Amino acid sequence: MSDHEKLANLAVLMWDSNSVNELITEFSETISNGKSQFFLKYEDDMPIGFAQCQLRYDYVEGTSTTSVGYLEGIYIKEGYRNKGYAKELLSDCEAWAKDNGGQEFASDCEIDNVGSFCFHKLMNFTEANRIICFTKVL
Repeated sequence: MSDHEKLANLAVLMWDSNSVNELITEFSETISNGKSQFFLKYEDDMPIGFAQCQLRYDYVEGTSTTSVGYLEGIYIKEGYRNKGYAKELLSDCEAWAKDNGGQEFASDCEIDNVGSFCFHKLMNFTEANRIICFTKVL
């Protein structure tokens, strides 16, 4: 199984509105642009988590520099959590961003995702803002 397939099989557990094949295609395109990085976490040769980060050049809420390292997603399978694996993956992302010119690192989570909010606070992120987005059909 390729790394793209391993990533997609984990990512679909978090981003369940996508299919594995859609994610494989998306990850292949994302990696080829050179401004993104994925990290896989293994336990006993089994992939149990991943993190996706990238450099953002547009305005990132709460930051004052460009480019900004951005945590796009992080996931650890049930049964493997609370072992420090997500912290390791985040550290890998932060180091990659810094090595690629990032001076700040940012992330986001859904307003009702308490687990993600708590993770970010534990990892010393500072809350920058809260928003509610609206849409309507014209």
